[in-house]
This record gives sequence, structure tokens and C-alpha cells, in this order.
Amino acid sequence: MKYDCLIIDDEKELNDNTAVYFNMFDVKTASVYSSAEADSFFQDNEASLILLDINLSDGNGFELCRKIRQTMNIPILFISARNTDDDKIIALNIGGDDYIEKPYSLGVLLAKVKVVLKRYSNMAADTSDKTEFDDGHLRLDPANKAVFVDGVEKKITSIEWKLLEYLIENRNRLVTKTEIFDKVWNDKFTTDGTLNVHVRKIREAIEKDPQDPKYIVTVWKEGYKFVAPE
Repeated sequence: MKYDCLIIDDEKELNDNTAVYFNMFDVKTASVYSSAEADSFFQDNEASLILLDINLSDGNGFELCRKIRQTMNIPILFISARNTDDDKIIALNIGGDDYIEKPYSLGVLLAKVKVVLKRYSNMAADTSDKTEFDDGHLRLDPANKAVFVDGVEKKITSIEWKLLEYLIENRNRLVTKTEIFDKVWNDKFTTDGTLNVHVRKIREAIEKDPQDPKYIVTVWKEGYKFVAPE
């Protein structure tokens, strides 16, 4: 069976209430309460998006995220009462698309989920011809949404692909953070911290020296510029 959203959270009452609320608004949602139940779910079902808690009764969401990322590139939004910067950085670095702190508003969370589902649906449906970028070091393959550095494919998440593609399409000009949130994330909920982590991950994938980036240059307090080699 295909679901819009799978919630993996061992806080059963909160999990169930969130699922009921989502289903009321036509976001088909299933609930599981452990890593083992998540494994069982994916044996017979699919989901377009995952809401994942860090603390689970039989493990932790970080390990489960790493495992899911080995076979799936669907959006994973962490939901957790843990609010340290270290937790957020780890969550995004291992493949999370965003980090939402508990307690959350059901209405705000639903709006976030709907935006993400729409974004990924649009990405999957986008069959328009896009210019393939290839400068001899970095190559983008839009048809397969793949990134290659010196002929070696680099793993990045779908949102990182969309961000990199947008920066390249607008190369050699300043792209403000506001524009990125509007055109790449398509929402007003994403934070600077989330954007910064994803930019750093892209740099680690494509730059010869991520500490001294030549492609994605930061414009202080404004945004980023993709500098195409001459």
C-alpha cells in the first residue's frame, strides 16, 4: 500500500493523534513505534515522506535514517524534543531533509508536510529539458538527477540536488536566502541553519577543498553564488 506519510515515533499517543489529524486533511498517514516496525512496514508498503523521531524504544532515529538512506531517497523530517545544535547538524548530515522540534503545532507540521510532498511530486514530474553542466571536473546529469566529480558519482539528497541545480541555473549571480527558500524549498518554514548544513554537504561532495570553496561562494548575510569556471 502507498502512503503519503509514515510517522516513526515511540510516543504512541502523539504519533496516533498526528496521524489521525493528517488523515483528516487527506494526507494518507501510517504510524509505527519502533525501528523494527518500520522495517516491517517497508516490506509491504511505501511512503512518500517520513517523520522520524530520534529516540526510539529499540534504537535511535539516526541509525534508522542511515539505514533508510541506503535504499531510499524520500524526504525524511526529524521530529524531536532534543533541541541542541549538535543533534540538528547530525540529523541533516546523515540524510535528514529538515529538523522539527517538539512540541509542534499539528497545523504547522501539516502545512510543512504538504509543502514537502508537493515539492517532491513536482521534482518527480519535471521532465523538462535542462542544460547538463560539465566543466571537466563537475558534471550534472539532469535526466537522472545525478552528480559526478571527476567521473565518480556523489551521493546527495533530493533537496541538495534541487539546491545545486538552482544555483547552477543562476550561476555567477547572487542568489539570496529568501529566494532559495522560495524557489528551492517552496516554504517559509526552513531556517538558515538547515540551509547552511545542506550547502556544506554539497561543498563536501563537489569542492576540491570544502574549506576554500570555488564553486559555491558565500555572500555574507545575503546568500550564495555559484561561480562557473572561466
